Amino acid sequence: MYDIIVIGGGPAGMTAAIYARRAAKSVLVLEAVACGGQIINTPDIENYPVEAHISGFDFSNRVHQQAKDLGAEFIFEKAVGIREENGFKTVVTAKNTYQAKAVILATGSENRKLGLEDEDRLTGRGISYCATCDGNFYRNKTVAVVGGGNTALEDALYLADLAKQVYLIHRRDSFRGEEASASRLKERENVEIIYNANVTRLLSEKRLKAIEVTDKNDGSIRTIELNGLFIAVGRVPENQNFASLVDLDDAGYVIAGEDCRTNADGIFVAGDNRTKLLRQLVTATADGAMAATEAVKYVNGL
Repeated sequence: MYDIIVIGGGPAGMTAAIYARRAAKSVLVLEAVACGGQIINTPDIENYPVEAHISGFDFSNRVHQQAKDLGAEFIFEKAVGIREENGFKTVVTAKNTYQAKAVILATGSENRKLGLEDEDRLTGRGISYCATCDGNFYRNKTVAVVGGGNTALEDALYLADLAKQVYLIHRRDSFRGEEASASRLKERENVEIIYNANVTRLLSEKRLKAIEVTDKNDGSIRTIELNGLFIAVGRVPENQNFASLVDLDDAGYVIAGEDCRTNADGIFVAGDNRTKLLRQLVTATADGAMAATEAVKYVNGL
C-alpha cells in the first residue's frame, strides 16, 4: 500500500514524486519503458530556467536521481488499468497489482506520425517533431514543415528566422490555424506553401536527403531536397487505458484545470496528457508539483 502511485516517469511524473516525497508520503512511480519520456530524445534543452544548455537525457537522469534520493520507488511496468476497491485505488500492470490512496496520471503523449517507411529510423537524423527543440541545428539549411494547425504555422515561422528555405506542406487548401500566423507566413520570402499535398515518401541514406510530395488533386509527384523535416500533425495522449475512469476531451486528453484534479475522486493528472494550452518541459514540471500538492491534500483528508 502506497500513499500515492504516479503512472508515468517523465518530467511531470518524476516532479510529482519529488513533491510527494517532500511531503513525507510513500510514492511508487510506474514507468513502462524508461524515465524521461519524450524529453530524452532532445539533444539540447535551451529554454528551461537555470540550465542554459542540457541534454534531455542528462536532465532526466538528474530528476530521476533526485526523486530516488528522496525515497521514491520506481518499478518499470506498464499500467493498464485502475480499479476502485474498498476506497483505495488498485493499479493493474501486465505483471502485478499495486494499491494506493491516490493516483497521478502522468502518461504524457506521443507525436502523431505520418506513418511512412523509415520514419522511426530517421527521427533524429533529419526528422523532428519539435521545431523549438531542434530548429537551431538547421540554421541556413533547407527544411519542410508538415501540418496545418497552429503548431505547424508557429513552427514554420520559427524556422523561417533560422533556415535558408522553408516549405510548409498541408493536405488541405486552407489552414486550421490562426489566420494571423498564416498571413505572416505568406509574407516571408523564404517560405513556400504547398497546399492539397501529402508527404508520401522519405528519401535517405544515413540521414534524410529528400521527400516526395504528392498532389491530392492530380496525383503529380514532386521531389524536394532538404536537410530537415518537421512533422506537426498533432499528438496522441496516452490515456486510453483510463478512459472509463476519467473524462477525456474529443482529442483524448484528460479534462482538468490548473489544479490537476480530474472528475474521479482521488485521481489527478499532470503533464502533456492533460488539457492545456502549452505543452513544454516547464509546464510539465509545474503540473507535477501541483498534482502532487493536491494529491497530498487528498491523502491527508483535506
